[in-house]
Amino acid sequence: MMKQKEFSIPFSGLKQGKHNFDYTVNNQFFESFGYDEFNGAGIALNVVLNKMGTMLEFEMDAEGTVNINCDLTAEPYEQPIAAELKLVVKFGEEFNDEDDEILVIPHGEHQVNIAQYVYEMLVLAVPQKRIHPGVVDGSLQSEALKRLEELQPKEDKETIKENDPRWDELKKLLTDK
Repeated sequence: MMKQKEFSIPFSGLKQGKHNFDYTVNNQFFESFGYDEFNGAGIALNVVLNKMGTMLEFEMDAEGTVNINCDLTAEPYEQPIAAELKLVVKFGEEFNDEDDEILVIPHGEHQVNIAQYVYEMLVLAVPQKRIHPGVVDGSLQSEALKRLEELQPKEDKETIKENDPRWDELKKLLTDK
């Protein structure tokens, strides 16, 4: 939980207008949420807070890489990711985070913790199907790929026939008009 504390942004002492916050997100951040899908992470996060009289607007932009395992070969590789999220914070009677883009916090609050929003934004930026770039271009050599190639079904030339005589008579009906 220590890594998440730095994502609490105090807004009570800030003047109205835009304020920039820069973060470096590494694997410790994801481990604090109990997420262990990444072998490593190096992500630059830029948060712009636009403070207005009645609400706060956050614009979060992240760019970097995460080290993940390929779904086909289990080989680790660097997956580039980029993500952005806009969050509006309004003031109300009680805390409410049911909407993905609008957060309602009580009037007496003086800071907003954006760690959960950053976490969700970054995890969702990783593709669902994780394929090593070497698999796509054919340059990766691994035992798993060799084994998959061995087990791939082979085409039997005897079972595949060019023409089936039963269909020849029906094809004549199409050409005879």
